[in-house]
Amino acid sequence: MKIKKVLVSQPKPASEKSPYYEIAEKYGVKIDFRPFIKVEGITAKEFRQQKVSILDHTAIIFTSRHAIDHFFHLCTELRVTIPETMKYFCVTETVALYIQKYVQYRKRKIFFGNTGKIDDLLPAILKHKTEKYLVPMSDVHTDEIKNLLDKHKIQNTEVVMYRTVSNDFRPGEAFDYDMLVFFSPAGVSSLKKNFPNFEQKEIKIGTFGPTTAQAVRDAGLRLDLEAPNVQATSMTAALDMFIKENNKAK
Repeated sequence: MKIKKVLVSQPKPASEKSPYYEIAEKYGVKIDFRPFIKVEGITAKEFRQQKVSILDHTAIIFTSRHAIDHFFHLCTELRVTIPETMKYFCVTETVALYIQKYVQYRKRKIFFGNTGKIDDLLPAILKHKTEKYLVPMSDVHTDEIKNLLDKHKIQNTEVVMYRTVSNDFRPGEAFDYDMLVFFSPAGVSSLKKNFPNFEQKEIKIGTFGPTTAQAVRDAGLRLDLEAPNVQATSMTAALDMFIKENNKAK
């Protein structure tokens, strides 16, 4: 089956120069962007049930912009004023710069890593070993950060501030795609939730990352494209090659 319509389970790119648009034009393919999942904050009541005091901490570790948004929104709802002495440790510079949306950016109190991995941020954390760290998390997370901080005897508290939920399809919303592209296991779960009787048949499925690929297999679906791979490090590069080969063969 020739691929004519692709659903990419991510928000629409902000830039018109996105490689996705180039792919669409090059192969005459229609690409729709629709996240299968969305992130929502927990309520002040749900936060209080965790019995965590934000102001008992002197530093925050942010792993994403979602974490920043929901942390500051909760602080506003709880009427918690963050002291100027608070330090912020972010997994990347992009995440660090996003803090400017809420507080004045001062290099002496904002630290960041380069790779997006917590191990890369550890040297900065160890230089401030006496701080009490608060780690805003999603309801679905691993213990990687906690285990690393505990190993180095760093005082830390993980607290759930937001959750990942299925972004449900509306009744009658079109679902007539030749290919689906997923970026998280939660997206695959959302597909099964929205379409419990989903039959893949000739529909192609592409994924980015090993955990998402495994989620497709665990769901009993056929995985047609897995990225990154030897030939393509990005989803767009892999998708370009896949559509070229698939449509050429037809």
